[in-house]
Amino acid sequence: MKDPTYGHPLLADRVAVVTGGGGGIGAATSRLFAEHGARVIIADIDADLAGQTAEAIGHAAVAVVTDVRDAAQVRALAHTVLDGYGRVDVLVNNVGHWLRHPGDFADTDPELWDELYRVNLHHVLLATHAFLPAMIDRHAGAIVNVSSVEGLRGYPEDPVYAAFKAAVIHFTRSLAVQVGHHGVRVNAIAPDVTESLQVPYSQWLSDDEQTQWPQWVPVGRMGVPLDQARAILFLACDLSAFVTGHTIATDGGTGAAGGWFRSSRRPDREWTNRPIAP
Repeated sequence: MKDPTYGHPLLADRVAVVTGGGGGIGAATSRLFAEHGARVIIADIDADLAGQTAEAIGHAAVAVVTDVRDAAQVRALAHTVLDGYGRVDVLVNNVGHWLRHPGDFADTDPELWDELYRVNLHHVLLATHAFLPAMIDRHAGAIVNVSSVEGLRGYPEDPVYAAFKAAVIHFTRSLAVQVGHHGVRVNAIAPDVTESLQVPYSQWLSDDEQTQWPQWVPVGRMGVPLDQARAILFLACDLSAFVTGHTIATDGGTGAAGGWFRSSRRPDREWTNRPIAP
């Protein structure tokens, strides 16, 4: 079904690369971009997931299996796109993951820091570095980075993850200022409480917790991937032509309402942002 939000295609004939575009928020973004006229390159490490999403979209999408943590593979992706299409108009750096709960920072393994860095920040630098010169050459382009609400607030469960997500936000802000005169815009979103591959709330929450969304989130419901995709579409298209260097908190109002709090009812975890009494 076509997205009814807008009356006309917003990305007609544009070439868009979506990293992690095979599932969750990335897949919703890939589908929405295609519905709005874009030719979408789905870059994903999961060949099956990327292929299924591309097949569901049809001729407007192609899957390119890529581990965006690997510089050589990112360069190969850029060559594939630029050789095949001659340009790139939109880059969505969507890949990211909290990987696992590490416990207190004092007890963490520095190898985990490196893993978190590579999947949450390094790939943003690699992909942007690979595609930005082509945008500068054409004096046109939009980059949208996917950070997290945890990059905007204190995240006691994993300060290292939070630091990298905050770095994505500041990279977004700083690069936008640097390349604005080249006709390239750089923005980001910071999701929260949204169903995704990494955060499957529909599986995590009990029946009782599911009834508490109105108390937990100001808008009264869980976010879905399409909510995030619509914000990404806005930042990728000309509706946001005068917007750059900003991060939109796509969180249903949770950032405005509060954040993490200590829990006395969860013996396995000291902190919660779940819809239960503390």
